[in-house]
Amino acid sequence: MSRTKTHVKKGDNVVVISGAAKGAQGIVLAVQTGKNRVLVEGVRMIKKAIKPTQQNQAGGFQEQEAPIHISNVKRVEAPAKEAKKKVAKKKAKA
Repeated sequence: MSRTKTHVKKGDNVVVISGAAKGAQGIVLAVQTGKNRVLVEGVRMIKKAIKPTQQNQAGGFQEQEAPIHISNVKRVEAPAKEAKKKVAKKKAKA
């Protein structure tokens, strides 16, 4: 069984680069490699109908995140990582 390599992983800070939620930022909650989709915190919120159960007798609607295609997100570099890379480049040139 082979693993699919993706440019983002769970916990990464990403920005949506296309689609209805363009410009939104959030943390990756899950990566679905088989479907090429990611679940981003606070992006593409949908309302899902919940049936009444023993724990939730009222039922009703619950708002939750829906997955978006992995090609629509770009990882955002942390400022500390960028600063380290710039320093390393300067040292390499000198």
